[in-house]
Amino acid sequence: MAWRVLSHGGETWHVHVAAERRPNEESWQLVLSFRSPGPEGSSAFWAPYPLEAMSKASLFAQAERIPDDALQALLVDHVS
Repeated sequence: MAWRVLSHGGETWHVHVAAERRPNEESWQLVLSFRSPGPEGSSAFWAPYPLEAMSKASLFAQAERIPDDALQALLVDHVS
């Protein structure tokens, strides 16, 4: 099940959250997965989001406060 669902250019995009921790880093960074099962095949991309926390639970709690407008802007920047 998608964390959020957005629309852009007549397509529906399913957004999922993930946490990534890079080598030699103690904090987790938020990464967003955008997927659109469009009529011409599916499109997908991953995008880092400027949020980080010491625990995944804290990171995902912060992610809940991301406004849809910010996600929409990230989507538009990528597909344009």
